Amino acid sequence: MMRIASIGECMIELRQMPDGHLTRSFGGDTLNTAVYLARLGASVDYVTALGDDPLSDEMIAGWQSEGVGTEQVVRLKGKLPGLYMIETNRAGERRFYHWRDASAVRGLMSLPETDALLASLAEYDLIYLSAITLSLFDIAGRDRLIAALQHARGAGVRVAFDTNFRARGWPDLDLARNAFQKAFAASDIVLASVEDLLPLYPGDAEDKLLSRIEAEEVVLKRDIPASIIRHYGQRQRVEAEPVSGAVVDTTAAGDSFAAAYLYARLSGAQPVAAARAGHHLAGTVVCHPGAIIPRDAMPDMIALDTPS
Repeated sequence: MMRIASIGECMIELRQMPDGHLTRSFGGDTLNTAVYLARLGASVDYVTALGDDPLSDEMIAGWQSEGVGTEQVVRLKGKLPGLYMIETNRAGERRFYHWRDASAVRGLMSLPETDALLASLAEYDLIYLSAITLSLFDIAGRDRLIAALQHARGAGVRVAFDTNFRARGWPDLDLARNAFQKAFAASDIVLASVEDLLPLYPGDAEDKLLSRIEAEEVVLKRDIPASIIRHYGQRQRVEAEPVSGAVVDTTAAGDSFAAAYLYARLSGAQPVAAARAGHHLAGTVVCHPGAIIPRDAMPDMIALDTPS
């Protein structure tokens, strides 16, 4: 069975209801991808840091119930997870408030356990991380992580980088652009989107955005339901199939696309077939509220041997 390490942060999510009450759950981009990978049949470990508090205990139990491995979770005494709140206005527009500057994961690249944790990445088949992952650390921490990715690639591990860009995590766009370029150079697969890249490279056309990405395999999701695949210099466009139901929540559309795409590629599918699988799962996820859909709502995945 393929082994995947997904690196990032999961936070406490507070959602404000119409009556003013708050509901509590958990959320995080790379965690969402890890859950969908596990549901598809991958062996996936989540790599992060949590506190020694009851909420962190709940997170661990929830991940384990989804089949996500937690042996690579560092527990830090006296620390807490990050927290964010979602406020929705009458028009349905969402606004996010974050409290994460002192979260446990911020110290992940500077712990006594860090060397062993990073060395263990070379034991996986694939390492997955996002731009949000990189935004958690200072420059030294990011460089340490990138160096570990390069070392793992030397051992035959593939690295997949998702350009999931959130401006609040990058107050200095020059630092963000520098971090992205280093991640592109350290990756075998880049999962990108026009929406993520245009804030960093304003005015760039799709061709120019693609040219900025050094990896041999790139998926560029367009601002319409389609993606462009570039694989060893060859480009193909993949249209998303029509969504079968009403779109109610686009949360985790990209996270679920990444899971299906990567699972398909590790299963031997060609990139175009993998992109179709990604669009297929994402098209189901957006028809349900929340990042993680019910297990019984998971679709039958389309054939992975679709001609490319």
